[in-house]
Amino acid sequence: MVTATPDSSGYDTKSLLGHPRGLFVLFFAEMWERFSYYGMRALLIFYLVQHWLFSDERASIIYGAYTALVYIMPVIGGYLADRYLGQRKAVVFGAVLLSFGHVLMAFEGSGGQDDPMMNVLWLALAFIIVGSGFLKANISVIVGQLYPRTDVRRDGAYTIFYMGINVGAAAGSALCGYLGQTYGWAYGFGLAGIGMVAGLIVFTVFKPLLMGKGEPRDPARLERRVAGLKFEWLLYLVGIGAVGIIWVLIQYQSLVGTLLGIAGLILVAYVIYTAVVKLAAQDRDRIFAAMFLIIGSILFWALFEQAGSSLNLFTDRHVDRNMAGLEVQASIFQSVNPGYIILLAPLFAWLWTALGRRGLEPSAPAKFGLAMIQLGAGFLVLVAGAYAVGLDNPTPVIFIFLIYLLHTTGELCLSPVGLSAMNRLAPRHMASLIMGTWFFASAAGNFAAGLIAAATGSGAVEGEAAAAKGIVLDVYSRIGWVTVGVGVVLLLLSPFVRRLMHLDTLRDDEELAGYKEIGEQQASGLFPQDETKPGRDKT
Repeated sequence: MVTATPDSSGYDTKSLLGHPRGLFVLFFAEMWERFSYYGMRALLIFYLVQHWLFSDERASIIYGAYTALVYIMPVIGGYLADRYLGQRKAVVFGAVLLSFGHVLMAFEGSGGQDDPMMNVLWLALAFIIVGSGFLKANISVIVGQLYPRTDVRRDGAYTIFYMGINVGAAAGSALCGYLGQTYGWAYGFGLAGIGMVAGLIVFTVFKPLLMGKGEPRDPARLERRVAGLKFEWLLYLVGIGAVGIIWVLIQYQSLVGTLLGIAGLILVAYVIYTAVVKLAAQDRDRIFAAMFLIIGSILFWALFEQAGSSLNLFTDRHVDRNMAGLEVQASIFQSVNPGYIILLAPLFAWLWTALGRRGLEPSAPAKFGLAMIQLGAGFLVLVAGAYAVGLDNPTPVIFIFLIYLLHTTGELCLSPVGLSAMNRLAPRHMASLIMGTWFFASAAGNFAAGLIAAATGSGAVEGEAAAAKGIVLDVYSRIGWVTVGVGVVLLLLSPFVRRLMHLDTLRDDEELAGYKEIGEQQASGLFPQDETKPGRDKT
């Protein structure tokens, strides 16, 4: 049996590679979950175009709506975890739903627009969307709970966690993509389902190493009966009901866009209202800084997520994929980005920690600016390489590796840093809500990604490959220059946003609790005022 011993503050007394052992439980659980998600993602655009015979434009919009819903659902899953379930139970429930969804993806039918099995496709996507909502934000929150808020290891921990995500993504994209495009869709999607079940097993077996983090705030409330059912089971039924709602929404993509806009306005208004009305001045400023980063990330994800849609199709149709005498399936190139992360994440984790100890680490807003510049540069490199050989000739595969390299270094400057910033800046009682809002920005970016991808295929004419390639490159050129410009603006604004973060006064929850207790003792006359100044020995 797996056992663990916490210290008096609730943190693990033992470590592995300088980090709590629970980090590596979350590493492997998320690794298998990402194996399944990215394995399916590598195939999805081809599955929609080649098996279900959707046009490029419609398939891109479906893809964008699907990925948007995957990232918007953590707002609901995070809220329910914060208020009732706790992060751990939410993760387990999400993993069960995801397992059902990935298994259903293996039932492909005969294909085409008239096949009634398309309803199973929509249902499978709905299970995956809702399951991701309960799992994704909450497992990231548990990572942060393993550390005090001021622990210098936090950014490094999220980068290690992010590397686990990408070990699964690389393996899933390559293996599921190869099986799906070589032997049949059912084989690729079936392997993705097996990966999800493996993640659920890891998380369940090694639960003790989490040191009780992510448990419900009020376990007794979950045991109370409502309408004859335990409240906990009623919450699970709400999740199942959400699957039915999403099953309808995913079939009407324009409705997803409308609801996304309305929900976004409500969510931002609620977070800002809470910050202004209910939080102290410095916590309020930190929420404003978090919202700046959240809004800035929307453009990043709108362009980064071209990888699974327009860039995936571009690689299939306009790139010379012959390597060492073999033609590599286009879906396998989805493993290039996570492969780079596996190689580069340890370097970035070391770099941020080393610079942080010397007081030289760029602020989170500055890292976001650097991420945007690299993202835009990736598109410009691909455009330059494609025009260098001419529209009538296949683009050398080296330029696919180069765009993914620049996008990966940009991602490492933004995504793990953003996860860490959300957890650091949010008060404990808003942790999952703010993390969910971070993923909501990803949802908005992913939906916009679908619209951008649709634009790259909207003017394509069958049989005119050079003209279709030119349309894609024109879109890529414009978005590349715009993104570089946005990155420069973010760099200029980064010192002002950093001031809102008030990092010099950030305190761990345990330390704040100690100050509160002493304040109460002061009020009762137990301690003179001058003996409890910050920094003094409270004993």
